[in-house]
Amino acid sequence: MIKPYDDTYFMQRALQEAEEAYSQGEVPIGAVIVAKNKIIARAHNLTETLNDVTAHAEMQAITAAANFLGGKYLIDCTLYVTIEPCQMCAGALFWSQISKVVYGARDQQRGCIEMGTKLHPKTKMTGGILAEDCSKLLKRFFLEKRNLN
Repeated sequence: MIKPYDDTYFMQRALQEAEEAYSQGEVPIGAVIVAKNKIIARAHNLTETLNDVTAHAEMQAITAAANFLGGKYLIDCTLYVTIEPCQMCAGALFWSQISKVVYGARDQQRGCIEMGTKLHPKTKMTGGILAEDCSKLLKRFFLEKRNLN
C-alpha cells in the first residue's frame, strides 16, 4: 500500500514555489493546493512580475485549482502556503470554501489571525509546518533587499 503524503511533504512543495519566487526577485511565498493527495495547483508570488498587488501565491493557486476542477469551490481541497494568509487571501479562501489551510510561518503583523479575518466556518486551519524554513527564506530575502538599498 502506498503511504499518503503528509503536511511536511506538501509544505516542502510550497517551499519550492517560494524558492522560485525568490529567484525571480519576488517576495518568496509559495503555495500548493492538494485534492485527493495530489497537487492540483502550484503558485508563488507574482506581484512584481505582473505589477499587481493581488497576485499573491494563494490567489494564483486558488485560480489555478478552480480552473483544474472546473468550478469555483475548493471543497475537499487543502492549501499549503509558506506564510499565514493575509486578509485579502483569507477573504478569497473564505469564498472558495476551501476545506483546510496549512501555513508555515505566522505573519504577526499582516496575517489573517492578527487582523481577525474569518475563514469559512467549515475551513480548518493549522500552522507551524516547517515554520523555521519558511521564515528563514523570507528573512533572507528582506535582509538582502535592505542591503542592496
